[in-house]
Amino acid sequence: MSDCLDERRKLLIATTGVGAVALAAAAVPFVASLTPSQRARAAGAPVEADVSRLAAGEMMTVEWRGKPVWILRRTPDMLAGLEAHEATLADPASDENQQPAYATNRHRSINPEYLVVVGICTHLGCSPSEKFVAGPDSGVRADWPGGFLCPCHGSTFDLAGRVFLSQPAPTNLEVPPYMWLSDTVLRIGEDGSGLA
Repeated sequence: MSDCLDERRKLLIATTGVGAVALAAAAVPFVASLTPSQRARAAGAPVEADVSRLAAGEMMTVEWRGKPVWILRRTPDMLAGLEAHEATLADPASDENQQPAYATNRHRSINPEYLVVVGICTHLGCSPSEKFVAGPDSGVRADWPGGFLCPCHGSTFDLAGRVFLSQPAPTNLEVPPYMWLSDTVLRIGEDGSGLA
């Protein structure tokens, strides 16, 4: 009789052990499925951009949270022209809450030489085109100071991403949170304030 009980005990212990292993094996994928995927984490994560090869007057695009972010290295002439047309802008002082406090200035950036904006029109979400050439050669208008043109409905923005008066776009282009990690590398999506 005791041999029979010993066998049952061994069988019960073995069955319990196998069941515990099977439960753990089933729980691991289930728990893993509750955590965000690599793609989901990357979609919201800050991105870094190296601007060391960006020449004056050139622009590069990086993707952050599925949006194009433009980094424009402005020339001294581009910067000098920002004040000249402020009377024709809807929000020249960037009073609308579309940028961090450090970008509430004429050039809408930390470093005046570099503009960092989300490249999506604030009207219906189209992507404007760069129209950096000033004047009639731009194809925009004779007094064009240079900037961006949204081909969908004709909204125009200057070289600081500020929208001109009487445009379909109601506000300036958005400035994302960002910070400089060095003279040539910036991080978009994080600005050291704890906000992203």
